[in-house]
Amino acid sequence: IKNNSVLPKFHPQFWQEGAWLCCRQEEKQALGCEEYNLFGDITRKPLPPIPDDEGERRPPPPPIPRNVDNKEEKDEVVVAMYDFFAVEAHDLSLAKGEKYVILEKCEVNWYRARNKYGEEGYIPSNYITEEKTGSLKQNMWYRKNVNRNNAEELLRKEDKEGAFIVRDSSVSGKYTVSLYSKTAAGEKIYIIKHYHIKESQGSPKRFYLSEQFQFDSIPEVIEYHKHNAGGLVTRLRYPVGNQTESTPPTAGFSYEMWEINPIELTFMKELGSGQHGVVKLGKWRGQHKVAIKTIRQGAMREEDFIEEAKIMMKLSHPKLVQLYGVCSQQQPIYIITEFMEQGSLLNFLRQRRGTFSIQSLLSMCLDICEGMEYLEANGFIHRDLSARNCLVNDSLVVKVSDFGMTRYVLDDQYTSSSGTKFPVKWSPPEVFEYCKYSSKSDVWSYGVVMWEVFTEGRLPFGQSSNHEVVKLVRDGQRPYWPKLATRDLYDIMMLCWHEKPEGRPSFSQLCVRLFNVLEGDGPSAS
Repeated sequence: IKNNSVLPKFHPQFWQEGAWLCCRQEEKQALGCEEYNLFGDITRKPLPPIPDDEGERRPPPPPIPRNVDNKEEKDEVVVAMYDFFAVEAHDLSLAKGEKYVILEKCEVNWYRARNKYGEEGYIPSNYITEEKTGSLKQNMWYRKNVNRNNAEELLRKEDKEGAFIVRDSSVSGKYTVSLYSKTAAGEKIYIIKHYHIKESQGSPKRFYLSEQFQFDSIPEVIEYHKHNAGGLVTRLRYPVGNQTESTPPTAGFSYEMWEINPIELTFMKELGSGQHGVVKLGKWRGQHKVAIKTIRQGAMREEDFIEEAKIMMKLSHPKLVQLYGVCSQQQPIYIITEFMEQGSLLNFLRQRRGTFSIQSLLSMCLDICEGMEYLEANGFIHRDLSARNCLVNDSLVVKVSDFGMTRYVLDDQYTSSSGTKFPVKWSPPEVFEYCKYSSKSDVWSYGVVMWEVFTEGRLPFGQSSNHEVVKLVRDGQRPYWPKLATRDLYDIMMLCWHEKPEGRPSFSQLCVRLFNVLEGDGPSAS
């Protein structure tokens, strides 16, 4: 091998649909993602037999008999967190709380599994959790994607003494108990306390809310405090957990199903229209509510988009609007996505001006940031991030929509003199000057989205023309400080608007900073 620099790494999986399945790199000639060992793992080879005193070789030991019972120990067993109803013959239905054996991890969003009756089929990976002692996901009181503000809203809505949620803390790998009480504050007043679940320093690790009551696992801590306040403002009486959580969308309706038969769609009512065409509420197979985007003929480079859609369908995150599939075998083309009941974030903000707390606005920003962090981690650039391209559901969760679609839209509003498409008031200098897109250009746009949120839907740079905005930005001008934003929050916006891409934070860094601002609203109890 002449090129020794290529030798150490290889791709362990196939190139498919424009990307390596193992690492999601989109360059076919990209350097491999796993180290290659030409000689295998020689450390595991048995030593040669040692001659005995008479110079004869001892016979090799007999092979270890294969214990069939060990197979069960190696099986990966998971527990269903939600019900899933098979939509195709190759799918396997899931029943919440039932156990399943994973047979194959076909891709990140779909696994092949077997149920207790021996039936096999494909299941969505985001509907299951591993079966292990101390796992939090199996408990109804645990909510993973809930921040401090969301937790307080859920607890206020329940309005029950001792209502509680266990959620992820601002520190990765740590957890917080949010607890609601009226007794401690008087009947007409409530308080919400946030208690960090702490860990002991010694080994084995133990968990506690109050140091004198330590346990081997977090579920044991929760179980103890259900019966004893043990230093808390009240005991944990009423779990407000995932029984109120809506079932998450799957990455497509079934494994490798991206082309949808238009006969299976029922159109219900028009939701709005955009640069692509009309958006309608509909149902797929009479039961799944969906949003159906009808693409105007000539509005999009269709062949390019359909190829991209296959990759976009595999992007699945709680803060992204899920793409379910396309109807591409006819005109007009339909794009089928998750239905978001409250519509665009921009309209949501404008229609409710004056009703938002700073915490709820910050929570919206964090939702968007988490969705963008996922796109960033997967090397996917949005190119058109704005409040109009974020949607809100009935749970008031904000999700990022229309990621990646700008490249395929044929619309003067998005076209510069060089033929590149961009929304000027949300774009950074490198897009004006060089049409250069990256996750850092998305970060600039995100700063503008934060500004939109904290002005409750105002237009950045007011009525200035696109030409005037380009000149203002080149001269160092930035959107003004919104009245509802704290100094810390405006500082974060200004970081996003750094002139140089390398001077801007990543979405990962932004998430940490925003989470800390949101969680730091008050001291945690201990």
